Amino acid sequence: MYIGIIGLPASGKTTVFQTLTGADSHSTRAAGKMHTRIVPVSDTRLQTLADLYQPRKVTPATIECVDPLLMGQQDTRASVESLLPLMRDADALAHVVRAFDDPAVPHSQGHLNPVRDVSHLNSELLLADLMVVEKRLERLGKDLKKVKNADLESEYALLQHCQDALEAEQPLRRLELSDAERKRLRGFGLLTSKAQLVVLNLDEAHLDAESAWVEQLTTHLQDTAVEVMPLYGKIEGEIAQLAPEEATAFLHELGLQQSGLNRFVQKSYALLGLCSFFTAGEKEVRAWTISQGASALQAAGAIHSDLARGFIRAEVVRYDDLLASGSLGRARELGKLRLEGKEYRVQDGDVLLIRFNV
Repeated sequence: MYIGIIGLPASGKTTVFQTLTGADSHSTRAAGKMHTRIVPVSDTRLQTLADLYQPRKVTPATIECVDPLLMGQQDTRASVESLLPLMRDADALAHVVRAFDDPAVPHSQGHLNPVRDVSHLNSELLLADLMVVEKRLERLGKDLKKVKNADLESEYALLQHCQDALEAEQPLRRLELSDAERKRLRGFGLLTSKAQLVVLNLDEAHLDAESAWVEQLTTHLQDTAVEVMPLYGKIEGEIAQLAPEEATAFLHELGLQQSGLNRFVQKSYALLGLCSFFTAGEKEVRAWTISQGASALQAAGAIHSDLARGFIRAEVVRYDDLLASGSLGRARELGKLRLEGKEYRVQDGDVLLIRFNV
């Protein structure tokens, strides 16, 4: 999973990136480049399976977080246009919104207003996408005057539909499109086609305002492909540097049960409709990420293309059943292990053994 972190100037997006990934605050980057960190997905089930199997290797699922350093940072429009090539392959955008006071870094509008700031940046995303769509439509129009082509005509109709939506200030993620249309549109890397996690970047002084701001943003956005998540960026970044026991105590003082990274992962998985399955053995215990409702064949492909190509069947046991049984062999004796075909829909927490022949 690849998530791009965006935000208006002085929103604290780099602080949020550092809080989520543990990145070095003193690292330097060149304008137009990206700061990338791959962070492990914490899952207690993975460690429990590792304790059961005692493998030589334990491999968690990962999230790739990207913080772009843009040219013309004080020019929001220029910054957003620069995002297009950098965020083309992102699965989702984490939109950092300022909800903290800092006299050393005054807000460009003079006062905090998260709803206004969300609207501002989202409007720029719409305009950036509209420019891309209009440019492509112009090119397609010229090509279609020279030759008739059903594929180009189909693309032209799709982009006209997108143009109408963008001109009506409707993000492309809200459009009802077929799988084929979404696949075609994905190649353009359009920013408003991506799911969005709005990260409300707070400080301790605004603890009492958290619920009200989250409610205001949720009501304003009215979008099932957008989630709102409060994060105390600066203080949570400091807490993340502490020993686990101390960190937990300080998080509880803020009324938080989990770290910012764990909350971010859970929100991202829910937003993108993802789930986890596991493979387990003496060599390795590993977590894998797939879309909810993915088939056993697709899960096999996520592990390796050869497993999908030579798929015979999947041996499946639920995580809870495996733990209760104490071993795979005992789970088989108890009838908890099932043989499933390629159409089986993998459930979150399934432990799979793929049988294949290439």
